[in-house]
Amino acid sequence: MRRAVALHGVSVVELSGLAPGPFCGMVLADFGAQVVRVDRPGSLGDQSALARGKRSLAVDLKRPQGQAVLRRLCALADVVLEPFRPGVMEKLQLGPEVLLRENPKLIYARLSGFGQSGRFSGVAGHDINYLALSGVLSRIGRSDENPNAPLNLLADFGGGGLMCALGIVMALFERTCSGKGQVIDANMVEGTAYLSSFLWSTQQTGLWERPRGQNLLDGGAPFYTTYRTADGGFMAVGALEPKFYELLVKGLGLKPDELPNQMSINDWPEMKKKFADVFAKKTRAEWCQIFDGTDACVTPVLTLEEVVHHGHHKDRGSFITGREQGVCPRPAPLLSNTPAVPSSKRDPFVGEHTEEILKEFGFSQEEIIQLKSNKIVESNKPRSKI
Repeated sequence: MRRAVALHGVSVVELSGLAPGPFCGMVLADFGAQVVRVDRPGSLGDQSALARGKRSLAVDLKRPQGQAVLRRLCALADVVLEPFRPGVMEKLQLGPEVLLRENPKLIYARLSGFGQSGRFSGVAGHDINYLALSGVLSRIGRSDENPNAPLNLLADFGGGGLMCALGIVMALFERTCSGKGQVIDANMVEGTAYLSSFLWSTQQTGLWERPRGQNLLDGGAPFYTTYRTADGGFMAVGALEPKFYELLVKGLGLKPDELPNQMSINDWPEMKKKFADVFAKKTRAEWCQIFDGTDACVTPVLTLEEVVHHGHHKDRGSFITGREQGVCPRPAPLLSNTPAVPSSKRDPFVGEHTEEILKEFGFSQEEIIQLKSNKIVESNKPRSKI
């Protein structure tokens, strides 16, 4: 028997795009939603990242017949997820006014970089630009170095895809009361700024009053940073509280009475050098032997290859292995009654499920044949291997 999943019965139409949209759709699929990814024809055989648990329909939205196909899908769907710049869907006659008129219960999620309004709304950008405009990038980086974006995780996936998924779930919940859908304006700039609420709420406390890279939580403190070990590995130190700091000093083999006060900011640079010298004398494995199981808040910096094999993750089953997808993180958070059940199948080929999706949404065989003949839709059934 199939286990219950939180979003069972929710139908999502995801218009294909880059990282944030596919991640949002994958989260919904992992937790039980039926996600149809609408792909552009002409890229048959391609597979898209973050497509786990989805099916693919290839349709040409630039042509009126293709637009009519999408309207029929959205008339029966719970959610449509679109990742384009403002105005694109309106030009295709597929904007919220049209689709919500035909389906008042539809959740219309718009995931963009700068939002649906404002002077930057129509310009191109990427994670680093959204991060910069949110104000967060100014606080990330080493002292006396340029601001440094942490990959493209914060804006694309945190402020963008995950915030959008949250908005969709909230809108679905509200619909159980009102019976009505609504439009979601999710964008990477404001989503990232919202993620940084702690920065704003603690500005007056002095927590961030020093230049970038010289504060308590941005690498300035000797007890909240990373250190290189003798074998070229790294250890992460987060011994903020005094009782944890005492255990750190003890593990390093240093004498507390020979060190400055923990919070003597002027002494932090020299203390970092001292701690660095000590960490450099042992391998990462040796430091793990010393600190594992203690409250010193010292942990190894694991590589992506190593993290899967770490004992803690094995205890919890934090990583899963799909039949064709390889190893990946297990969906989070864990729900006790309706946990995510991520698909173990390979990601779909573009257009792989075109015919079956159209049939499910009420298209007759004659209509499907005509759409294929007119090159409005494309089907790409993979050939079986003999």
